[in-house]
Order: sequence, then structure tokens, then C-alpha cells
Amino acid sequence: SSAAPRPVAFVSTVDKAGNVNLSPFSFFNVFSTRPPVVVFSPARSGRTNTTKNTHDNVLEVPECTINVVTHGMVHQMSLSSSEYPKGVNEFVKAGFTMLPSESVRPPRVKESPFQMECKVLEVKELGDGPGAGNLIIAEIIRFHVSEDVLNEKGLIDQRKLDLVGRAGAN
Repeated sequence: SSAAPRPVAFVSTVDKAGNVNLSPFSFFNVFSTRPPVVVFSPARSGRTNTTKNTHDNVLEVPECTINVVTHGMVHQMSLSSSEYPKGVNEFVKAGFTMLPSESVRPPRVKESPFQMECKVLEVKELGDGPGAGNLIIAEIIRFHVSEDVLNEKGLIDQRKLDLVGRAGAN
């Protein structure tokens, strides 16, 4: 709770069978602009020590999309964070619309005004015990920005973007 607020990466992935997964992660940020690199961390379960479907999927298909979360999406996003069995499509469970990506297999979240298509560069496991992080380092290869969030100069207006962040516990 002391490292806050944290932006939310709303990450979609696919497994080798093509099953789609969508999950939010607040251990996330941008770490380079040239090349554009983002990092997020799907930690192991603190209760069961299992890895998340997102982690397993990027090992099988090293691609993802990262979609920003606005205030208007936050309740639906929360539904997608529930633990569902592998193969359950969180887009459907949470009521989001899958939008085909142009350069990667995982779909984008249509309702998100800023979407990033990414190639996974590295998966760094930070430990093997409950709560251990798994650092996913990904290069952004394509951006998608809704004109609705741009100002008169064509730049992103943070007020129009209306992002949410995680500020600690539930």
C-alpha cells in the first residue's frame, strides 16, 4: 500500500490453443521509450502458490495487449480479476468487447481508449514461493489511441483519459 497509486495494466493473452485471458495488474509501468518497453508482474498466488493464466500464456505465446482502465470500466474490470479456471474467457465474464489486434494474437479491449500491442521480450521469475512476482518485460510494437481522449493539439488529455490506479488494498 505504500507504493501508490499504481497504474493498472489490463492485459489480454492467449494460450497455444487460442484460449483468451484478460486480467488486471497493478504491478505495472513503462520503463523505456526507445524502444518502448512496459513491465508488469503477475505474482504467484499467496494462498496456493500457483501461477496466473497470464504468466502461463505468455510462456506459450509471447505476446500480449495492455489496455488502460478508465473510471467507466473499473467495475467490469474488477469482475475480470476473479479466479476463473483456465479456458474461461474473462472478456465474456466481465462484458468487454474483444477487438482484433493488428500485430499480435491477443485481442484488445474495445472499451479502452488506449491500447498497446506487445511482444514479450523476457519473463523473469523473481521467486518460487507464495506471492513471488514474475516480471513480464514486453516491447510495445503498436499503439491505438481513441481520438476522444485527445486535446486540440492532438495530445492525450489526462482529464479526458480518466484513468484509475490502485492505491492499496481493496
